[in-house]
Amino acid sequence: MSNQSWQPYNRSGHGAGLGVWDGDSVRGGWDGEETGLGEAAGGRHGSSHITAATSARVLRSPQQRLPAPAGTEPGPGSSGAGDAPPAAKRRRLLAGEEKRPGRDERYVPPPRKRNPGVSFSEPHFAETCYYFEGGLRKVRPYHFDFQTYCKGRWVGKSLLHVFSTEFRAQPIDYYRAAASAGRLRLNEQPVRDLGIVLKNNDFLRNTVHRHEPPVTAQPIQILVENDEMVVVDKPSSLPVHPCGRFRHNTVIFILGKEHNLKELHTIHRLDRMTSGVLMFAKTAEVSKRIDEQVRQRQLEKEYVCRVLGEFPENEVTCEEPILVVSYKVGVCRVDPKGKSCKTVFQRLSYNGKTSVVKCFPYTGRTHQIRVHLQFLGYPIVNDPIYNMEAWGPTKGKGGEINKTDEELLRALVEEHRSKQSLSILDVSEEDLKPIVGTSSSGNQDGANPEGASSSGNQDGHTEERDPLCEECKIVRQDPSPRELVMYLHALRYKGAEFEYNSKMPDWALEDWDES
Repeated sequence: MSNQSWQPYNRSGHGAGLGVWDGDSVRGGWDGEETGLGEAAGGRHGSSHITAATSARVLRSPQQRLPAPAGTEPGPGSSGAGDAPPAAKRRRLLAGEEKRPGRDERYVPPPRKRNPGVSFSEPHFAETCYYFEGGLRKVRPYHFDFQTYCKGRWVGKSLLHVFSTEFRAQPIDYYRAAASAGRLRLNEQPVRDLGIVLKNNDFLRNTVHRHEPPVTAQPIQILVENDEMVVVDKPSSLPVHPCGRFRHNTVIFILGKEHNLKELHTIHRLDRMTSGVLMFAKTAEVSKRIDEQVRQRQLEKEYVCRVLGEFPENEVTCEEPILVVSYKVGVCRVDPKGKSCKTVFQRLSYNGKTSVVKCFPYTGRTHQIRVHLQFLGYPIVNDPIYNMEAWGPTKGKGGEINKTDEELLRALVEEHRSKQSLSILDVSEEDLKPIVGTSSSGNQDGANPEGASSSGNQDGHTEERDPLCEECKIVRQDPSPRELVMYLHALRYKGAEFEYNSKMPDWALEDWDES
């Protein structure tokens, strides 16, 4: 993804909230454009709008002024035919006051200033609540605001055009109905006409009815809490922080809502399907200190997994470079053009079908352990990406795929679709369209293309049914708790001043029954 992507951000700081462009001016620039309080073209936000006529008056001295056109007489008080009419006096703007355009020009307020920070607050936690059913943690559907500033490519285009080309998860009739219901706002004013043309710095808010996927009901265990750190044993299926369709069903939100642990700094991340040791710092200073150890590769990391087949008894080292195939789908593969990395593996046990293996990653590439195990020919037993038939007869062993990246992604999506397990990939229908050309399922998640920033209605009000929500009309089959577990676990993290361990998971025990 390019640097024109939105990063989740809120008034308190970390996670989804008010958004700013990553790499662009916080004050409202797009596509590398720096836009301050005054703009050369347009004169908004306090700049002087100088026309050709006024520039002649401003730049020429009385001796340089042009003579009056033939047949005209000097006006009262003028010194002669060569004088131009006096310029009208401009009222001095008061402190904090902004120059507004003429009556025929739509006013666009300046962008909001970024308020840096790292935490979510009580209003965010109060957006909705949890309930538990069938071994799953679920979130009651709630109304939610997706927010974004006008992107550079939208300037000069109508809202109707933008919705029909970039917010395609819903039919255009939905957006007409949403506008009639007051759910679309431009610069905090209700949108009545989708034909309105967008301008630089326009701020768009779209209220949707949000449904989050269920996760395991297994509780988050607090391993260590002191003045500097919070260390937890993360269950599988939980994202660390809000992303994609997940917000409340994340470690950050659950810790804030159920354990009153807020303002936490993420030190490292685990994949959503990976369980185990997860560390948070309580202060920026602690976070910076440990982050330096991570960058200097002074952190010892130890994982355990269960793989298909009889893994070699001797220690195995894999140093194959890894390339990201798709950030949206979350797929990587071994490729000479990829980033360098190294993982060491040691077998612990073998039961005739599967092996328990310890993993020591010396680098931290995306899906590094999973990709290296696939390359070696021993994929994790229940890996929903790297142990799939879509990779071919050998499931990617030795890097043998014989598919283009596009063909591979299409095959993975279709295999999950046929098994009704597409939700495991956590990919919206909007993101799937370029891959398989699917039609919209009506999921509201497409209302947030390219990660536009978001924030919830902060009054704690939830409504489980919404007449405009297509997702409310769809009955989706819940995953089983077993489908939400992957046999990869972060067992130990050790630094210069600490060592944190979690217990060995049941599936890694030598006497574990696979049935």
